[in-house]
Amino acid sequence: MRRIASLLVCLVCVVVFGGGVEAYLKLGTRANGRSISLQWKQLPIRYFVTNRSVSGVTATQFQQTIAHAFSTWDSVEGVALSSQFAGFTSAPPLDDDSVSVIGFANRPNLDRVLGQTSFTFDVVTGELVESDIFFNASFQWSVAQAGETDRFDLESIALHEIGHLHGLGHSGLGETELRAGGRRVLGAEAVMFPIAFSAGTTLDRTLRADDIAGIRDLYGTDTSRRATGSISGRVTKNGVGVAGAHVVAFNPSNGKLVGGFTLDDDGSFVIAGLDPGPQVLRAEPLDDAETDSFFDATVNVDVNFKPAFSTRLIVVPIGGTARNVEIKVVPK
Repeated sequence: MRRIASLLVCLVCVVVFGGGVEAYLKLGTRANGRSISLQWKQLPIRYFVTNRSVSGVTATQFQQTIAHAFSTWDSVEGVALSSQFAGFTSAPPLDDDSVSVIGFANRPNLDRVLGQTSFTFDVVTGELVESDIFFNASFQWSVAQAGETDRFDLESIALHEIGHLHGLGHSGLGETELRAGGRRVLGAEAVMFPIAFSAGTTLDRTLRADDIAGIRDLYGTDTSRRATGSISGRVTKNGVGVAGAHVVAFNPSNGKLVGGFTLDDDGSFVIAGLDPGPQVLRAEPLDDAETDSFFDATVNVDVNFKPAFSTRLIVVPIGGTARNVEIKVVPK
């Protein structure tokens, strides 16, 4: 018998902007003592769109924007992924009805949440069987090509939430500062960064290297996997693994940043989807971010260490893995 569980992930607006540090993260579950990534097995992903309009966005404009955001993910080179608009519906999003629905919903109590994605998945295989997305109608939205002052760009936020729908968690490749009323995003190197840019901007309509590496990790073709490589290793402090560290790979030849996390007390990490060739590795703590945006309560996140680099360039082999890389950090 199929056993089903549910999960919620949201994108927050911190009134002004957001705050950062990390890399792509895959959503997953544990079965029989092993980790399993959440992903769709049956393609195309069929989704319905609600027929509700809001100020600044008609139902038709909403559907077209959602379809374009899906197409952006589907069009990533080297990815076997497809989606299909199944029609309009009056059913609200976030209903557990075995149908994936995307639409607006009034959530004035969630005054920092722009959008939220829910999942229903098989807890044994990790197969996604339903995913709903709601966009908070309590905010002002825009589909204007150049954006609109004081309105959030629907396509940017949809691209982020659909990344969750595909099985991606939050990335921390961003820079923020703390201000009155919340964190302000100074810059982000991933659409999957958990805090949105300010209203009026359209900067998150384009996938970055970190987003692309993440979606290739989940849905990459055999050809894509043969053309890229990965790095695996550990982050340690005084010889003991560090959980919840953010590890970033920097490609000096093209400036691309792709990251990963250590997900257990062993301090192990894997960063896949990397271009072959030399990479610089850096480990850093999540000490200026809300760790629950990235991990559940089972991960004992350690933020008491100083950032550190690998002692050498790591050469990523084409179609292979650079293994046993250790980054040693020290307490603050």
